[in-house]
Amino acid sequence: MTPPASDQMILLSLLGGGFATAFLHAALPTHWLPFVLVGRAQRWSLGRVLAAVTAAGLAHIAATALVGSLIVVAGLALDPWIGGVLPHLSAILLFLFGVFYLGRALIRRPQLAGGPPLDLPEPAVSHAAAFWGLVVMMAVSPGEVLLPFYLNQAQGGVGVLTALTLVFAAGTVLGMAAFTLLARTGWSVLRLERWARYEGAVLGLALIAIGLLVVMHQH
Repeated sequence: MTPPASDQMILLSLLGGGFATAFLHAALPTHWLPFVLVGRAQRWSLGRVLAAVTAAGLAHIAATALVGSLIVVAGLALDPWIGGVLPHLSAILLFLFGVFYLGRALIRRPQLAGGPPLDLPEPAVSHAAAFWGLVVMMAVSPGEVLLPFYLNQAQGGVGVLTALTLVFAAGTVLGMAAFTLLARTGWSVLRLERWARYEGAVLGLALIAIGLLVVMHQH
């Protein structure tokens, strides 16, 4: 049975919001600055850096999907007792994350590294150790701002959850790759870190807007 057109539009809006959220979240310096610094220290080619970015981004989303799946299983198990609450809970979480990121962006001053450029020594670790170190670093830190999307679609079925995971992966990898490329091809890392302060505000507003979308869908 084909879902109503209105439900399809809501789902497409949530998928689009999920992609945008993943892309903006990937702009945080923790998602690209280590790849720039390690790639420079290891004297990696651009191809090897992007390979590390892709592998680490996919590991990051795999960990997020695993945690999200556990949330879905728990939510469905509790559904007989809390039926109808999950979508509202996901909206509340989106609001809270949005307010957190927005507030942090407004009160925190960017801490920028300064000083003259340093001569880079020869790589201190093997290329494999550096590569997998970056992958593990991202794998052990699931994207917490993406988890409410799984909670909201707990009853949407495997197809919807798979689509969410795919758009998260696309947004995350593209975002990480874009900012890594910018830093390697002439953009100052300091300018990117300064931009990251505003990224928090944009991400916060986007999460609040998606939370409003979820609330409107419920009514």
